[in-house]
Amino acid sequence: MALVKITDYYVDSIDSRSDVDDIDNFDVYTLRHEKVGTVHNILVDETSGCFRYIVVDTGFWIFGKKVLLPVGRADIHYTDKIVYAKGLTKEQVEELPNYDELEEIGYDYEEQVRGVYRGSVASSGLTQPADADRGTYNYEQDSSLYDISETNSQTDGQSLKLYEERLIANKQRQKAGEVSIGKHVETETARVAVPVEKERVVIERTSPTSTKPASAPTNAFRSGEVARMDIYEEKADIHKEAIVKEEIRVKKVVDTETVEAQEKIRREELDIDTQGRPIVNK
Repeated sequence: MALVKITDYYVDSIDSRSDVDDIDNFDVYTLRHEKVGTVHNILVDETSGCFRYIVVDTGFWIFGKKVLLPVGRADIHYTDKIVYAKGLTKEQVEELPNYDELEEIGYDYEEQVRGVYRGSVASSGLTQPADADRGTYNYEQDSSLYDISETNSQTDGQSLKLYEERLIANKQRQKAGEVSIGKHVETETARVAVPVEKERVVIERTSPTSTKPASAPTNAFRSGEVARMDIYEEKADIHKEAIVKEEIRVKKVVDTETVEAQEKIRREELDIDTQGRPIVNK
């Protein structure tokens, strides 16, 4: 009959119960409306999943002590977010052993807790359990402490909640890779041919064909006479110039794909055990 926290028992679904009432941080009061503390956690039977205790953090009332309140002694009012601890007094809280996040709750520890609450059974009008020992004890013997149905029959503020697991699909954006685009310089030898023109002087000499003697001109036989002609040539002018060869644009596009997954999920169903011929409306 090992006990575990409800968050450990419903480890796959407790965080997704957004539509299910939760009593975490509910205020805990005595029936005299004295504040005892707040709900810190719930302990359930690891085998059956039955609720056994509400962990109450007494805060400054009892110097931060955490104690266990059997679920059968709790009257939960969801609207007011209050849990009334039936028959609980400040003196009893002081007598209860400190829970203080025990790694394991054994029979002896639970007996200490039950012993404190059994002391108020007579005054509360509940049934005193028969004697039991470590080997034969079961929670049904302390129905006044653990029976939620009995609590429901005496108050109208208690309810039993059935849980189910759901698959919650979320998406996380994470970096899958990186693309870097840069450039580097490569060198190659380019050749270009440019035709250029050069002027040159061609001197032609001709002999007269006439046999008749010619009279000498007046400017004949003058020295120092010169004929001038300018000579030009083209020179190749070759230089380098940078131009845009190609333009690169980088952008992102989003592709969508569907990822499917399947898991086994659990669901609690209501079991009704009746005796005789009661009228039950479900």
